[in-house]
Amino acid sequence: MSLRLSTVILPYRRWSEGGRSAWLRAEQLGFHTAYTYDHLSWRSFRDGPWFGAVPTLTAAAGVTERLHLGTLVTSPNFRHPVTLAKELISLDDISGGRITLGIGAGGTGFDATALGQEPWSPRERADRLAEFVPLLDRLLSEDAVSYEGRFYSAHEARNIPGCIQRPRLPFAVAATGPRGLKLAARYGQAWVTTGDPKLYESGTPEQSVEALRGQFAKLSEACADAGRDLAGLEKVLLTGFTPDRARPLQSLDAFVDFAGRHQELGFTEIVIHWPIQDSDFAADEKVFEQIAMEAAAQLG
Repeated sequence: MSLRLSTVILPYRRWSEGGRSAWLRAEQLGFHTAYTYDHLSWRSFRDGPWFGAVPTLTAAAGVTERLHLGTLVTSPNFRHPVTLAKELISLDDISGGRITLGIGAGGTGFDATALGQEPWSPRERADRLAEFVPLLDRLLSEDAVSYEGRFYSAHEARNIPGCIQRPRLPFAVAATGPRGLKLAARYGQAWVTTGDPKLYESGTPEQSVEALRGQFAKLSEACADAGRDLAGLEKVLLTGFTPDRARPLQSLDAFVDFAGRHQELGFTEIVIHWPIQDSDFAADEKVFEQIAMEAAAQLG
């Protein structure tokens, strides 16, 4: 199976000052999908410009024709399934059916406290995601939904005409733990990982590959339990968070080597961050564009 190459465009630039041109360029370069983070703010960008994911993707849908678009990732930290479903159906319609929803449990960053609440524990985040995903699945697939849960409710929520993509737009579920992997196997059209966060600071590339191999094994078990063929699930690696995070964008050869090793594990899509100077995602833009245009042919 050929390897898809996609990118993440962080929403830190005004649309008129480089925002629009990045999405247009992503389509010109031939990326399969251009994603953006669905955060209220993020790490080192907290005290600078940062725009909303859904309006940004809506604008991107209006200036592109073929490029798939999506979030990496949306979480329950500040989203509710009922209102999110309406926005996603609208976005899917505006884009002509080019939207993927990356979704995960979220973390303890700025999103977790922006609404005034205390950060949820890992168990609480997993509990909420386990209710959020099935309800969102229904809201995007059914004309009217009523539901009363522990965390979320819906009363005759109408979502006509539904998604252009049937039975609904695809979910890319970010998960490494057993409960999240179960959701990916049950509801996901794709699975997303960033690797093992415990290896971020002091791990080796070899340890990272082994950790990812272990995640694949657990995903395979979850798919088997769900009566699903693992081959039917796309496997997405969001780069930038493994021990060798800087190396893949240093040269075309370095990227092909990195991507090839991960393709052998079973990944079907590699996602690289659009270069942002003076940040965690600094890279040579010429090398980035060379990778976008030439790497896929070398990887097959």
